[in-house]
Amino acid sequence: MKSNPSPTNPILIVDDEEAVVQALSAQLRSHGFDNLIGCRDGRDVMNYLHSRDVEVVLLDLTMPQVPGQQLLRQIREEFPFIPVIIVTAANEVQTAVECMKDGAFDYMVKAVEENRLVSGVRRAVEIRELKREYRELRSRLLTGELTRPQAFDRIITRNRKMRSIFLYIEAVAQTSEPVLITGETGVGKDMIARSIHEVSGRSGDFVAVNAAGPEEDKLSDDLFGHVKGAFTGADAPREGLIQRAGGGTLFLDEIGDLGGNAQIKLLKILDTGEYYPLGSDLPKRSDARIVLATNRDLGVLMAEGTFRKDLYYRVSTHHIQVPPLRERIEDLPLLIEHFAREAADTYGKKEHGIPAELVALLSAHPFPGNIRELQILVKNAVAVAKTSAGVLPLQPFVEATRRNAPQAAGDQLASSAQFGDILPTLEQARQLLTDEALSRSGDSISEAARLLGISHQALSKWLQRRKV
Repeated sequence: MKSNPSPTNPILIVDDEEAVVQALSAQLRSHGFDNLIGCRDGRDVMNYLHSRDVEVVLLDLTMPQVPGQQLLRQIREEFPFIPVIIVTAANEVQTAVECMKDGAFDYMVKAVEENRLVSGVRRAVEIRELKREYRELRSRLLTGELTRPQAFDRIITRNRKMRSIFLYIEAVAQTSEPVLITGETGVGKDMIARSIHEVSGRSGDFVAVNAAGPEEDKLSDDLFGHVKGAFTGADAPREGLIQRAGGGTLFLDEIGDLGGNAQIKLLKILDTGEYYPLGSDLPKRSDARIVLATNRDLGVLMAEGTFRKDLYYRVSTHHIQVPPLRERIEDLPLLIEHFAREAADTYGKKEHGIPAELVALLSAHPFPGNIRELQILVKNAVAVAKTSAGVLPLQPFVEATRRNAPQAAGDQLASSAQFGDILPTLEQARQLLTDEALSRSGDSISEAARLLGISHQALSKWLQRRKV
């Protein structure tokens, strides 16, 4: 497991007593802050700040070489963007007031409670990151230039909304805060997540987990792992996926389907970086960046009481809404050409031209399955295209768009529901409906569940039972 320093720039602890430096360092390390530098001589502080970036300064007031308040004023004058937290034995209101007027971020009295220290440092780091993001985002939007365009090569687009998303990703990707990606099924949320990971420059792996598929206990085991003897059959310890993502990115898809216990565990990881393997009383720490995605409306789920409000606000620090394909019509020619070329390679066929009428035909289609649906349409057309034909046949596209054209609920039922003399059983009807939904969605469980009006998890359970 690879690990990144936390925070990226070091926390500078300035105190003339070695025991104090060691004690503060130990408290911070126990909560995941491992990028720490100790300084016992106040005369070295300004030289150090001039030589490298520092995230936060913890500063004692009573030092023999340079008074702490003098150092505070110097730091605030030359490095106003660095938060300075006073940690001192001087429990005097007047001193505290003067320090706050001089620009101190916080004032703590030794021996400060560990939770107070950690929460103060975490808040300072988060505010520093937010200010950096704001400057970065403003710079990106003003110049309109991407610094790492190669990270978005797999996303084929010339749409302005997508371009804005790329600029936003570059502004927030290098922070440790979670990112929530929302959008309809098939819009490419997983590709956005991979781009975030690539731009972040994190040294660890990109690990993807679908939260909708497995049962909650199985999901917990997959994510957090277990110790030997945690349950029947746990003959050896197992590393969880969150540990495997250490120093990298954990992509948690379909979070709208998370159960209550899983939501609580996720909230704890986001707040403290700690989690418990199944069967263990000892917490482990994770420095994985967490990116989440869903095609469901979390606001509706909150109103229904199935998604926690505190978790929603925690995961929404950075929110990316990916537009559906029908709002990216200018991307149709690029995507059709790409998928046609891809399918030709798959089937060992020569590349076919794109008929001029095709883009006009598909521009009027609502694409409920978005880019994934378009990929399936093009792949099917390439599969049936004759080798001698110069262009792709239009007929497969015409038939598919007619078959999937939206109808009023009554008309749709009237046109599709046909019954003979013998009615199918409910179990048979359920199986037929499931097969039809999977066929229409190109075997996408999420899209099939949407067509059937049930959750991804419910359909997954039914398919698992059917295999038995």
